[in-house]
Formats: sequence, C-alpha cells, structure tokens
Amino acid sequence: MPLRLSPTFRAVLSEASRPLAGMWVCSGSPLVAEICAGSGLDWLLIDMEHCPNGLEGTLAQLQAVAAYPITPLVRVPVGDVVVIKQVLDLGAQNILVPMVSSAEQARAVVEAVRYPPRGRRGVGSALARSARWNRVDGYLTHSDEHVSLFVQVETVDAVDAAAEIAAVDGIDGVFVGPSDLAASMGLIGQQTHPDVVAAVHRAFDGIRSAGKPIGVNAFDPDAAQSYAEAGAGFVLVGADVGLLARGSEAFAARWVPEADRAQRASY
Repeated sequence: MPLRLSPTFRAVLSEASRPLAGMWVCSGSPLVAEICAGSGLDWLLIDMEHCPNGLEGTLAQLQAVAAYPITPLVRVPVGDVVVIKQVLDLGAQNILVPMVSSAEQARAVVEAVRYPPRGRRGVGSALARSARWNRVDGYLTHSDEHVSLFVQVETVDAVDAAAEIAAVDGIDGVFVGPSDLAASMGLIGQQTHPDVVAAVHRAFDGIRSAGKPIGVNAFDPDAAQSYAEAGAGFVLVGADVGLLARGSEAFAARWVPEADRAQRASY
C-alpha cells in the first residue's frame, strides 16, 4: 500500500503567516519528546550535536512525535555525508547542519542530502524508514520533495558569508546561533551583548537578501520577540532540559529552606 510522508519544514514555512515557535529536545527521551510534541508548538529540534542522541534514540523520538501536529527537525552533529545519510535513512525529513561558515561547506551538505548524479547520498531506501521500506511511491526520483535542509550560521566568518551560504541551491533556510557566535567574538555566554545582537542582524540581512527563511535561537523572551520582529521566521524559544531544570529549582525554592539547599551544594 503506497504511503505518504509528512510535509517538510520547507513547505510548512512557506505557508506560515507568523514566526514559528519551536523548542529543543535535548533529554534523549522519547517520552519527553512526545510530551513536547503535544504542547501546541510548531516545531521541535531533536539535537544530536550537544545532547545524548544517537541513531537509535533519534529514531525513537521521531517515531514518538510522528502522531502529533508538529514538525521535527534533527540537528546532526556534523555535516558529514555518512552521518547525514544515516539520519535521513532513519526517517528524518528535516535536517539542520551546524557550523557552516562558507558557501563551499553549504554546497557539500546539499550534496550529502541528494542522490546521484546531483549529490552523494547512498541509495538504501528499500532498507530504510525514509521511504517506509519502498512504500512511498517514487521516493528515489522525488526525494528532494521529501527532504528539507537547513544550515547553521554561528561564527564571525559565517555571518560575513551569510548571503552566499543562503544563496546556495538546496539550502532551504539558515538558522543563526547566537551562543557560538558570541564565543567566536570573544563574548562567550553573552548572547544578548549589543555586538552579538548586531552580528545576528547582519546575518539576517544577508539571509534575507537571498530570499531564504531565517531562524534563530533565543531563549530570552524579549530577544525572541525582537528577532521575530526583525524577520525571523522560525525561533527556538526553550528546551526540555531547561524547563525541567528551572521548574525543579522553583520547587526547591518554594519548599526547601535555603540553608538546607546550601548544605547539599556539593552533591
């Protein structure tokens, strides 16, 4: 029986009438991912770069969120052709590649998501969830319709090259990362520093000039709102682990005397 895949994030963005709000899923837990998927948010980022997510865990999270009206993106740990192939084959339709700082790097990751002769993706759809084990008619010939590719601009060099990166054919959007950008500017941990914010806006200008969707990470509500007003079409506004950390701290502040908490600081 032929099956149909979900719309890509590229398609979802093209129809959006407002900035799309998303959250990071960093815990590695399919259960937590499913809870987040039912939140009413627009998209989730399943992160393999900084979080304990391998192939099996990422697969389980994609399966857990598939029943919900939310679009998952998977951030791969590196723009490697083998890693990207594996993540696509396990059924990720939307990929975010970190640390892309030049148009040359952008073209390389485009090749990684496309089958020959236009790219270098290995052919294994009969064995893989990507084509639902050959139950999606014409997957090999129409695979570009089922995959969207986003890259992350997060260094000073990448900001300077943002327009060229965004203009690469096959790049569906560019996500700006203020945290690593701040570090590359010698302002580590200062994502809202005026110089960092100015650099983010320069990246926005370059991406906009290429006509591609702009994304950004901004856990601070005021920063998120400001970036949305500046043209960001998709914004990460929080993370599962952040919610759990701050929420549990709030419980402790309400119910455990500060002196008792201080005594356990070395645990």
